[in-house]
Amino acid sequence: METQMDIHEILKYLPHRYPFLLVDRVLSIEPNKSIVALKNVTMNEPFFPGHYPHYPVMPGVLIVEAMAQAAALLSFKSMGSTPDEKSVYYFAGIDGARFKRPVSPGDQMIIKVSLIRSMRGLYKFKGTVEVDGLLAAEAELMCTVKAVP
Repeated sequence: METQMDIHEILKYLPHRYPFLLVDRVLSIEPNKSIVALKNVTMNEPFFPGHYPHYPVMPGVLIVEAMAQAAALLSFKSMGSTPDEKSVYYFAGIDGARFKRPVSPGDQMIIKVSLIRSMRGLYKFKGTVEVDGLLAAEAELMCTVKAVP
């Protein structure tokens, strides 16, 4: 079991870059099982000036995207491979997305993703995001790797 990944290793596995990289560190990862990652949410995020400027709140779609990026890290670590220019890791579905509390500047999102099943290149995950030990969001995610045309 690998215990952590710093930002330098994350960048080897995710093609995302600023402002769309939404995982800062992996706290623990167990291939084919689960991952726990974190995202430090700061006022410097590019979406805050336009998303409720009087009460900055992280958009729900980006919270789900953070779960998907953690799921991608788990997938690539489980496959024992890194992404390349010939393929892209895509969403195939999102089910049961629920947002329980807002995520605001200064919060630290703890992203927990567990593999439910993997079949013929399609992965299904259960993801949660917690802030200060309280559930902020949850969703089931389906993702797949597709060849770039």
